[in-house]
Amino acid sequence: MSVRRDTAVRVRVSIPTPLRDEAGGAAVLDVDAETVRDALEALAAEHPSLSRHLFDEHGALREHVNTFVNEHEARALEGLDTRLKEGDEVAIVPSIAGGSAVAGGTSGTPAAGGAPGQDGEAASAATDRPADGAAALTPEELARYSRHLALPELGREGQLRLRRARVLLIGAGGLGSPAALYLAAAGIGTLGVVDFDRVDHTNLHRQVLYGDGDVGRPKIEAALERLRGVNPNVALIAHETRLTSANALDLIRDYDLVVDGSDNFPTRYLVNDACVLLGKPYVYGAILRFEGQLSVFAHPDGPCYRCLFRQPPPPGLVPSCAEGGVLGVLPGIIGSLQALEAIKLIAGIGETAVGRLVIFDALALRWREMRLRRNPDCPACGAAPTIRELIDYEEFCGVTTTGEAKQDEGGVPEISPTELKTMLDEGQDVTLLDVREPFEHQIANLDRHGVLAIPTNDVQRRMDEIERERDIVVFCRSGARSEKVARMLRDAGYPRVRNLAGGLLAWSDEVDPTVRKY
Repeated sequence: MSVRRDTAVRVRVSIPTPLRDEAGGAAVLDVDAETVRDALEALAAEHPSLSRHLFDEHGALREHVNTFVNEHEARALEGLDTRLKEGDEVAIVPSIAGGSAVAGGTSGTPAAGGAPGQDGEAASAATDRPADGAAALTPEELARYSRHLALPELGREGQLRLRRARVLLIGAGGLGSPAALYLAAAGIGTLGVVDFDRVDHTNLHRQVLYGDGDVGRPKIEAALERLRGVNPNVALIAHETRLTSANALDLIRDYDLVVDGSDNFPTRYLVNDACVLLGKPYVYGAILRFEGQLSVFAHPDGPCYRCLFRQPPPPGLVPSCAEGGVLGVLPGIIGSLQALEAIKLIAGIGETAVGRLVIFDALALRWREMRLRRNPDCPACGAAPTIRELIDYEEFCGVTTTGEAKQDEGGVPEISPTELKTMLDEGQDVTLLDVREPFEHQIANLDRHGVLAIPTNDVQRRMDEIERERDIVVFCRSGARSEKVARMLRDAGYPRVRNLAGGLLAWSDEVDPTVRKY
C-alpha cells in the first residue's frame, strides 16, 4: 500500500465480532488512510490473517463483505475509492449465517416423504385449523389482545390485519423460536413452519421453544405443540421438509411474507430469490458469536439480500455457530426483532427496516444502523435481473447437501470414516490431528485412538510438533476447518495429509455412535 503521508487522515475502522479474533480481539482500530481501500489494506497489513477474509486471491474485496462510511454504504458513494476525512468511521460488515448448509432443516435435498405435493402444498403439511375470516374480534380475542387494542397505532383494525395474515417461518431453531412464540402470541392468523430437524441437547441453550423432554423429537412436532399452548386461535401449518429449489416457490406463494430463521448461506440466497420472484417481503436475521443483523429484503421499496451480499463467502471461511459459538440470548433478541418487523409490515405501522441494516453488538450493547439501497446491477432485483428461476444453491455456495465444502480439482484428498477405522483396526501408523477447540475436545474425542490436539489457529505456530513423513488425518467437527488445515499442511510440504470427510459427525454416524454429536 502506498498512502501519501501528507494526505492520509486518521480514521477508525469498526471490526465486526466474527472477525475480531483475526484483529487481536479489537472492536475498533485506528489507521492512516486516504480512501476506504487504503484503510482496509492498512488493516490487513497490520493483521495479516484478516486479509483472506477481506480480499480474494486477486486482491479484490470479497463480495460477501460490505463496507460503510459513517453508516452510509460505500458502494453508494465511490466504492473503495471513497475519500475519507479525519475522524470518519469505516465499518466492515460481512455476511453471517450461523450454521452448516443443512442445519435447522432448511436447505438441501428433500427428506423422505417431504417432497412438495399437489397445488404447492408440502406432502407432510398439516393444518390445525383454518384461520377465522370473520370481520369482528370475538370476546375472547378482545380480552386476549386488549393491550394491542389499547395502542392507537394498532387498534382493532391492526389486530384484524394480523388475524388475516399468513406468515411463513423458515426454521424453528435459535431465531425461529422467539419469532414463532411472539408471532403466535400476537395473533397471526396462519403461521406456517418449515423444519425437518430433531431437537438436540446442544439446541437448548438458545432454542426456547424446546425443553429437556423434547430432545430427540422432531422440532416441527414439539414446536407446534408449544405454539398451540401459546395461542389456540392461530392456524398452524407444519411443513416437515427441507426448503429446496424444488419446493420453495410453492411453499412461499401462499403466504404474505417470510420470516427467515435459517442458519446457512444456501437457504439465505434461496429465500431471497424466491421472495423477489414472488414479490413477498423477507424479514432477515442472522447471528454469530456476539453479533446479530436484521433487515427487511425483497420489499417493493427497498433492496434484496443480494444487493448487500452479491456472492456468498468461500466455503469454510465463515464459521458456523457450532464452530464459532453463539451467545444463547442473542437469537432471542434478533428473533424477537424479526417478529416485530413482521407485525409492523402486516399492520402497516411504524418505520420498518426496509432499506436499513441493523447491527447489534451484544458485548458492547451497541446498536448500529447502515443505510442500504437497491443495487441497479443486482442479478435478482436490479434494473435487468438475470435470476428468473431458482438455481442449485448448494452448488452456488460451494457446499454439498451435508454442509461440507466441495473439493476443488487437485484439492486435499479425503478419507472416509470407515476407511480410517480400517486403518486403525489394522494398526497402521497414522497421526490423528484434532484441530477443534479445547472445549469441543471435552465434549467428544477420539483419544482412545491416540490424538494430537492442536486448535486450528495454533497449527501454523506449532507445525514442528507434526511429523512431516507420517500419514496424517486431520479432523474437526464437520470437516470444514480440517480441510483448511490439511490444505495448509500440504502447502507447507506435508505429502501424506488427508481430511476426514464429514468430521466427527460422520464418524459418529458411520463408525461409533457413542461419540457425542454436538
